[in-house]
Amino acid sequence: MTPTQWQQGGRRFDWRDHDIFFRDEGSGDSALLCIHGFPTASWDWTPIWPALCQRFARVIAPDMLGFGFSAKPSRHNYSLMEQADLHVALLAHAGIRRVHILAHDYGVSVTQELLARQLENATPAFQIESVTLLNGGLFPETHRITVMQKILRSPLGSVATRLMTRSRFRKSFSLVFGPATKPGMREIDDFWQLIQYNNGARVMHRLIRYVDERRWHRERWVGALIRTPVPIRLINGPEDPVSGAHMVARYRELVPQPDVVSLDGIGHYPQVEAPQRTLEAFFAFLDRGSAASRPREALA
Repeated sequence: MTPTQWQQGGRRFDWRDHDIFFRDEGSGDSALLCIHGFPTASWDWTPIWPALCQRFARVIAPDMLGFGFSAKPSRHNYSLMEQADLHVALLAHAGIRRVHILAHDYGVSVTQELLARQLENATPAFQIESVTLLNGGLFPETHRITVMQKILRSPLGSVATRLMTRSRFRKSFSLVFGPATKPGMREIDDFWQLIQYNNGARVMHRLIRYVDERRWHRERWVGALIRTPVPIRLINGPEDPVSGAHMVARYRELVPQPDVVSLDGIGHYPQVEAPQRTLEAFFAFLDRGSAASRPREALA
């Protein structure tokens, strides 16, 4: 499915005077919520979307503010906290009361915030029943950002966005994939289309501030992983230089009874690089009864 076809099958809702794009298939008050990463969009889920829609009665996936086909205000102060607010509002808008979450990259931090709020009983309108995390910076101490991300975070970030080209994007983006699973030229064109939509490349230096937020909120977000009774599985591409095997090692150190599946040879985008293996690991997690809470001793 091309990004244009993905867009044509979507819906929109107004959130804080911003136009938000989302895909919503199926019906009911229980759903799978798919939360995408940086710098792409919900289109990342297309390789596994048909299978997800067969498995779940309802599947919903938004483009967060500043991403994909959603609004990209040029002077906005983007934040992960705000993106969590967006997801809460979307679930209320859609009438969803119970969710399983599948999250990637930037989306894992949004998920950590949602877990923290559930621990505080701050999201009474819906209940998180399980969480599956793909590659992402769960711990700021293990998050190794790319050279391009370093430039975007620097005082030259706004200049870099103006100089961003498809060729520069391809070179930087391909580095996070596995050695045998790098995106082809057509995939690069599709990813670039999503970033370029509505002049999105110009806000990347503002979106990249999430790297600092992860450090500021580390105790809250890592604490949510450690304390939540919600069942969690981590599916990881170990070849990822940003959040691969080294991040998994830290996850095993900190998270009680860690449930981890490593996909050999895969990099930062498991759902794109190895869709069938990702689905198998995800569905196996659900099949074993993921709705059951983790043992109470896991909360110590």
